[in-house]
Amino acid sequence: MEGKKPDASKPAFAFRETPRKMPARIPLELRQRGDWGELYGRFGEADAKHQSGRCLDCGNPYCSWKCPLHNYIPRWLELAREGRIHEAAALAHETNPLPEVCGRVCPQDRLCEGSCTLNDGFGAVTIGAVEKYIVDRALDEGWRPDLSRVTATGKRVAVIGAGPAGLSCADRLARAGVQAVVYDRYEQIGGLLHFGIPSFKLEKSVMAQRRAVLEDMGVQFRLGVEIGRDVGMDDLLSQYDAVFLGLGSYRYTDGGLPGQDLRNVLPALPFLVQNGRLVHGDDDASSRAIAGWEDHVELPDLRGKRVVVLGGGDTGMDCVRSAVRLGAARVTCAYRRDEANMPGSSREVANAREEGVQFLFNRQPLALLGDESVTGVRVAETRLSDPDANGRQRAEVVPGSESVLAADVVIIAFGFQPDPPAWLAEHGIALSDNGRIRVMQTEGCASRRKPAADGALPYQTTNPRVFAGGDSVRGADLVVTAAYEGREAAAGMVRFLVG
Repeated sequence: MEGKKPDASKPAFAFRETPRKMPARIPLELRQRGDWGELYGRFGEADAKHQSGRCLDCGNPYCSWKCPLHNYIPRWLELAREGRIHEAAALAHETNPLPEVCGRVCPQDRLCEGSCTLNDGFGAVTIGAVEKYIVDRALDEGWRPDLSRVTATGKRVAVIGAGPAGLSCADRLARAGVQAVVYDRYEQIGGLLHFGIPSFKLEKSVMAQRRAVLEDMGVQFRLGVEIGRDVGMDDLLSQYDAVFLGLGSYRYTDGGLPGQDLRNVLPALPFLVQNGRLVHGDDDASSRAIAGWEDHVELPDLRGKRVVVLGGGDTGMDCVRSAVRLGAARVTCAYRRDEANMPGSSREVANAREEGVQFLFNRQPLALLGDESVTGVRVAETRLSDPDANGRQRAEVVPGSESVLAADVVIIAFGFQPDPPAWLAEHGIALSDNGRIRVMQTEGCASRRKPAADGALPYQTTNPRVFAGGDSVRGADLVVTAAYEGREAAAGMVRFLVG
């Protein structure tokens, strides 16, 4: 696309003539009555072309730089404007192994769209919605990644974990002619994409389609298989040339609050997993067993209940919006900092507020109250300190400001931590002090870098035949960052295996 002459058919000031527009949404009254369909629909061809045409095609596109995957956004927006959908889909896949997923769940307002030149004054280009349109339409029309020129290397890699990091790694390995075999302890691919993210953000059929695409590319899946229980790491190292670890982060952060053992106090992930299982009628043992919650599979009936969610990230927003659809009488989100410092997407906060969620900012939870069942949350007001060396302001409790929030159900959404299996140490795979898998390098693009002076490649662990990426390395983070690390780890593995 570089060196292309200006297209006379594109208005020079399309961003002025065409306002920013998102696809139609499910009406509010349906959401409040329990509609679990994806909130945003899909652009039609005309709207997709008009919205794509708003792009300025900046010489130094901030949208691409802000995206962890550095997607070629202006280029595939132009292809979409021209109606060249299959070419746009191919270009989107060059950098992003999961574009239809990222188009749905990425916090574009914090990333690409937040950095769009038009964001101040004219409204950012609707990058995520166009990305979703491009890939959905291309796949519906039968487009698939073209691997006809790929030459098989004869190398085989075991990928442990079918979450975004593992799937991205498998995609890139297949494109390099390396056989990828993906193992996961659950019966469906996707990890938290399938089990944790509600269907009003990501329909389950999206992951089923991605599985079909990957299988068409030659990726094999061994699902319902837990490494260390059903298959040993020794077996994988003897059968495969290398191993990738995409283990994710499933252990919830324990806030240590008094009263956490009261009835109707739920960790966020088991709440989301179990609710998704009930919504979709998926009663398999794997979804019940996720995060070690086998003994607590019955959710309380939220109809008419007062629900308090503690935590202000995207998981917290998933919880409050799920509670609305489950018929809660009142849903409150309590967060210890102010709205400007919330880690979640501002778009998700706006959607939650529209759906009736009440937000209490600058509230620090101190204890959960009740005898057998929870009846309330004791909180204190907070004020933010001066920024520390990392630029982060601490939330300091204001003396004498305690109050009680009445609650019938409390959901704790303080985030997730890696839970490394014992067999890592047995195979020379070291951990950092914070419990995350230690890799030798993470900076830069593996496909364009030489090994470090000590020979280590990006995302290579202390066992040279084992690479790792995603939340088990970085800590709980975005889908797009896990996809990036899976992609870059695969590039490092290809250099390791093929040269």
